[in-house]
Amino acid sequence: MKRDNLSGSNVSSVSATEEIVEDNQPQPSTASSATLCGRDQEGCLPDIIPTLPGLPTRPPRGFPCPGNLPRDRARWCNYDINTDYHNIVPNTGVTREYWFTIDEMEMAPDGVPRQVMAVNGSIPGPTIIGNWGDHFIIHVTNRLDQAQNGSSIHWHGIRQNYTNPHDGVVSITQCPTAPGSTTTYKWRAVQYGSSWWHSHIGLQAWNGVFGGIIINGPASANYDVDKGMVFLSDWSHRTSDELFNYAQTEGPPTLDNGLINGTNVYETDDGEVGERFKLKVDRGRSYRLRLVNSAIDTHFRFMIDGHNLTVIGMDLVPIRPFQTNAVSIGMGQRYDIIVTANQGTGSDSFWIRSIPQEACSENDNVENIKGILHYGAEPTEPTTEAWDFVDSCEDMPMDTLEPWVAKTVAAADWRNVTDVDFGFNANNLVRWYLNSTTMEVLWENPTLQQLHNGQTVFPNSSAVISLPDPDEWIYLIINTTYPVWHPIHLHGHDFYILAQGVNPWDGVVNTDNPPRRDTAMLDAMGYLVIAFRTDNPGAWLMHCHVGWHTSEGFALQFVERQSEIQPLIDANLRELEDTCRAWVRYDEHYDIEQEDSGV
Repeated sequence: MKRDNLSGSNVSSVSATEEIVEDNQPQPSTASSATLCGRDQEGCLPDIIPTLPGLPTRPPRGFPCPGNLPRDRARWCNYDINTDYHNIVPNTGVTREYWFTIDEMEMAPDGVPRQVMAVNGSIPGPTIIGNWGDHFIIHVTNRLDQAQNGSSIHWHGIRQNYTNPHDGVVSITQCPTAPGSTTTYKWRAVQYGSSWWHSHIGLQAWNGVFGGIIINGPASANYDVDKGMVFLSDWSHRTSDELFNYAQTEGPPTLDNGLINGTNVYETDDGEVGERFKLKVDRGRSYRLRLVNSAIDTHFRFMIDGHNLTVIGMDLVPIRPFQTNAVSIGMGQRYDIIVTANQGTGSDSFWIRSIPQEACSENDNVENIKGILHYGAEPTEPTTEAWDFVDSCEDMPMDTLEPWVAKTVAAADWRNVTDVDFGFNANNLVRWYLNSTTMEVLWENPTLQQLHNGQTVFPNSSAVISLPDPDEWIYLIINTTYPVWHPIHLHGHDFYILAQGVNPWDGVVNTDNPPRRDTAMLDAMGYLVIAFRTDNPGAWLMHCHVGWHTSEGFALQFVERQSEIQPLIDANLRELEDTCRAWVRYDEHYDIEQEDSGV
């Protein structure tokens, strides 16, 4: 991607809108967005994200669920927390439609102005909200004319079951969406819980192109109020593209600050600027928070002084609830937690802390990435103390992450040992290697287009692993001898964590309902053993979710059940070809230079 050309246009933003659509039905009537997940309206319309405008609606043909109540969160109409969501998905008949516009502008999330890229004028961008079983249509328009950036949106953690062309990964499932063009994504929510969307080209996500996904469904513990997404981000006063030059030559740069839901304070020569994130609670009530680590290169430990946290979900997997005073959360990971307001009275305030773990993170504001939980109408400056913790980038203990819907992993049909390596390319720039390859794929020639054109053999730089057979169990052993941590993310699947830790590995695996998720930490000088089943045809990326590392080639792709991919391409061929034609024309006109791995 062309770098160092991010300038502000202050283009007026378009509000997030949503529409429930059904063909051959009466003309729409107006309904409130608070009906999205049913009866407990306070719990279904998070009050820390913008309220959506009134929605035109049409009666669906399916059976939408009105939701659940604070004392029966495990229920979801004819389903409940015990329903095997791998095999059963409610037929809601509901389609939710959104319009996103990516613009360039100047913002000051921590009080220090800089150029950003934002969706619908905000960082984080709008949260899309729906119910388990709903269909989504999202139209994404690129207005990054001055930066001359292509774009895409990846729906992180969404399985894209038989909808691989809508995964939103440039060079794999699509060409970049050119400035002035629109790409439409369509997928179904076959899981429920909390996730996020973000750009998947270069480092664009960490210039501000990200936002939340809430899929309502049953929960493994009761709570009163759903407070929605809580994004934990790192932040620099220079663009991520500017910093990439340093990352490729010197290693990961030290970042200036961190944000909680897009805001924080910063100490300048003229005093403190910015504003802290604030969370108002009422004594005796319990609150669901949907944590996302949206950082480029920071592992956080999240805590609220004086309050225990009940963890009820990881990524998009409901788990047996457990209590802790702090959550260790790696880049790309999500945790659903419940906090009960049982410690304060009157005007009491408590620090909310998002603490970079210095074992794997470089940040100049480690002690001051904080928000305020307050019981009174207005927050006061807290005087509370943090919980004790050990600085580490390890995942939460495996024995605490027990999926509610139990699954057993069968013996491996195919296994591979994948070593992580590190080196420099011909230009003496840092590159990461996975499976002996550093990925370098081309924006204008995505894998799906190559498959459509009959290509069956791929160059080493495409980092393709072919998995042709259906319903096989794949074991992947990822190993590193370097003292560097890596959050490993797999598209198109939840994987099972069979073993995880610091080398040497003793060869023992847990196949009896092990943790399953889409992002897990590979420990420094450690190993990560994962398993997944070939049950979803497509070209699926697996990569480190440290932004620098992905851009430096730390990725591979699985071409899964190749003989079944062509019908998926055919059903979306016009969109694929139109997007690529528009990008090629734009590239030829402006001579855009690709400087990274391509994903």
